[in-house]
Amino acid sequence: MKVVETDLPGCLVLEPQVFGDERGFFYESFNRDKLMAIGLPPHFVQGNVSRSARGVLRGLHYQQPKAQGKLVSVLDGEVWDVAVDVRRGSPTFGQWTAVVLSADNKRHFWIPEGFAHGFVTLSETALFNYVCTDTYDRDADAGIRWNDATLAIDWPVSAPSLSAKDAALPFLEDVDEARLPVFQG
Repeated sequence: MKVVETDLPGCLVLEPQVFGDERGFFYESFNRDKLMAIGLPPHFVQGNVSRSARGVLRGLHYQQPKAQGKLVSVLDGEVWDVAVDVRRGSPTFGQWTAVVLSADNKRHFWIPEGFAHGFVTLSETALFNYVCTDTYDRDADAGIRWNDATLAIDWPVSAPSLSAKDAALPFLEDVDEARLPVFQG
């Protein structure tokens, strides 16, 4: 597995070793020992799959409390995936990084606890897979608006398809401090 650092410390792109021939391919989508060797917490407690049409934008979501680390990948199609540091006191607070995830590149993206996460579908459809370090908690569910000008995320779509919930998320400056994770240094 190749580990690629991003602009945000802790957010990592993981490129599995792929074995393939004319019959198809094989790769490890999860290996606890390899994740532990690079310092990631491989204690995942919930897995989720979503399918989205072209132009659907999901996010930017996080939980506080009960923050979730997420290991995300795409099983079919292609997405532009974003992580935003929303940890109070972090030297990279409000900064973002993005990566293209696709069935073709087979990349995984590690988004640590304390980061908001979202993606937009670039292909006709995308089958998105993710495992989380904590379970979903409706009371801890939080998010920030995808087009927050202070974040200046360079989304590859100008008019995405949003859920009513995501369209109404607050801007980062309007989020109560108690609803933001705290940077642990």
